[in-house]
Amino acid sequence: MLLSATALYGAEGEDIFDLSFEELLAVNIELASKTSETLQSVPSTVTVISKQQIENLAVNNAYDLINFIPGFQSTRGDWVGAVPKEHARGVYLDSGNLLVMINGERLNEFSFGKASVYTPFIPTSILEKVEVIRGPGSALYGSNAFIGVINFVTKKHENQVIVGIGEHGLAQMSANWHQQLTQNSKAFVNLAVDKSQGEQYTDFNQVKDPLDAVYFELGLSVNKWHFNGRYNQVNLDQFLNLGGFSAQNRHKSENNYLSAQYQWWQSAQSSLSSKFFYGLHKIASSGMIIPAEAQIVSEPFFVGPFWRTRELAFNTDYQNELSQTLSLTSGFELKKVEQLQAGIYTSHFDTEQQRTIPDDNYWLGGPTRLSENPEFAGLKKSLDQYSAYGQFKWHYSNDLTIFLGARFDDVVSIESKVSPRLAAVFSGIKSHTIKFQYGESFRTPVTNELYSNDEVTSGNPALTSEFVKTTELVWQYHNQQFNSELVFFSNDLNDFINKVATPNGPAEFTFANVIDKKIQGLESSLNWHFSSGLELGVNITNLFDKPANASFKHFASTFINYRIESLLFSVNANWRDGVNVALDNGMDFSQSAYLLFGGSVQWQLSDKSKLSLKATNLLDKQFVVFDPRMDDGQVPGQGRQTRITYQYSF
Repeated sequence: MLLSATALYGAEGEDIFDLSFEELLAVNIELASKTSETLQSVPSTVTVISKQQIENLAVNNAYDLINFIPGFQSTRGDWVGAVPKEHARGVYLDSGNLLVMINGERLNEFSFGKASVYTPFIPTSILEKVEVIRGPGSALYGSNAFIGVINFVTKKHENQVIVGIGEHGLAQMSANWHQQLTQNSKAFVNLAVDKSQGEQYTDFNQVKDPLDAVYFELGLSVNKWHFNGRYNQVNLDQFLNLGGFSAQNRHKSENNYLSAQYQWWQSAQSSLSSKFFYGLHKIASSGMIIPAEAQIVSEPFFVGPFWRTRELAFNTDYQNELSQTLSLTSGFELKKVEQLQAGIYTSHFDTEQQRTIPDDNYWLGGPTRLSENPEFAGLKKSLDQYSAYGQFKWHYSNDLTIFLGARFDDVVSIESKVSPRLAAVFSGIKSHTIKFQYGESFRTPVTNELYSNDEVTSGNPALTSEFVKTTELVWQYHNQQFNSELVFFSNDLNDFINKVATPNGPAEFTFANVIDKKIQGLESSLNWHFSSGLELGVNITNLFDKPANASFKHFASTFINYRIESLLFSVNANWRDGVNVALDNGMDFSQSAYLLFGGSVQWQLSDKSKLSLKATNLLDKQFVVFDPRMDDGQVPGQGRQTRITYQYSF
């Protein structure tokens, strides 16, 4: 599904045009309740993007799929490297207000909190589908599940190879393999390699935006055990980092994940499973913050993090059908997170005083990695977290189901939070579903916000958790060819953390709980599915209130898919309204409304092979996106990217 109830790719690999809406909407979703629900019965506002729709939309980075989700947008911005930034229901902040997961395992980590800092690129070639909760998810998932939850589900039943070439020196390869080893064991592998020389931005210091990324995943199931390991590495050199455009900027991130899950038992009435999870995150990023033209130093001054963080988690989930009308889902989680290394990646460093000094006497010959930095010593912290959740599902009648639950999180030495949720789902009118949903979510401040100490940011140990209270009213309608959804949401934001300028301080910015506001909006989705092989979908989002930080108040997306025998034509468009900002430095940022086109042509050569031509920003629209970290607010958007891919299944 793309538009909350748009076409889903069938569980057995059926073609997108061979399924009726009744079949499409009956696909099971577990993300939003940890129970098996359909799009009509799930107690949250949910969007699912299928494997076929991912291919139709033609994007290369999974974060770009966010642009086709009601209420959400994704743009490239400045932070530690030019990473994707989410605009989620009017919230456009650098903190991790959106929980991002792969196969239910979180990517948001302890030092920056924002998933895209350590994982800025996820190849779409390894994805089976994308599940999205548009709204609070802390009642099930804890911190960061704040404005929404995105779960990228990888392929586990494919045997195929995909190769591609494209503009700006793009070259990519992916391989997916699975095998039933014995009657009680099976395995799968996903591998993707993406490289690009990057587009050149003549108006931004002549920099390019190259990409060098590797993703590898191995899964093994033996009887009641399931083991999974993932590794990814991304290089985003040059372009933009910490406010500076430079060909010498560097950004490298690495992540290692291991998990082991055991199914204690599973029956028609109850189930019990436990999982152990380990994650190790590394980042080496250096951005130019003082150019040589400023005449403070003869060589540009670069600085950035050279950090490592680690997390260990153990969780158990239990489900029980207490009666014919009442069921319970519950669980607990024990977690330990730790920042192991707080080094620095800099061009100027006084080895005697052990601190960065932008002075020619301390130039290191270029950006250099130093594993330890006394100025960052306060970042090397560890935290323990204890969590428990419970949720009741009550079939009050044939037409009304009520969900009631809460989660308790105790982040030792920082804060404890209770996140409740309540939902009522009414389906007593033929073809219509009405939902009322209320939830509260929170986000715990991370080490960078609490304890950072460098030329760019200074931490604030007095920070408290952000929290939001969300109310949603949802109406859904569907028949054999048409599906629609209308969602009114109201977010009451409290104690939101944002950067605050410190003109007389030791750094450019610090962090503070400074945002308290209400943001309301309306999300609408329409989808037509015709038996002739034609599908049309439209998303429209209207915010009634100004976003937190200047962002898009109105935006929309649409797609058309049409099949003629062995050819599938897909065209999509993403519209964003204008953004105008009067900056504190007296400058003005202005970007008028614009429209971005993309699409694909897929030719099924045989039952095993397919040739595709794909394009994003097809008309090569030149545009900029507002980012509050930039002096002039401007970050250039990506231009046209066309590529040809060949897929072979075996």
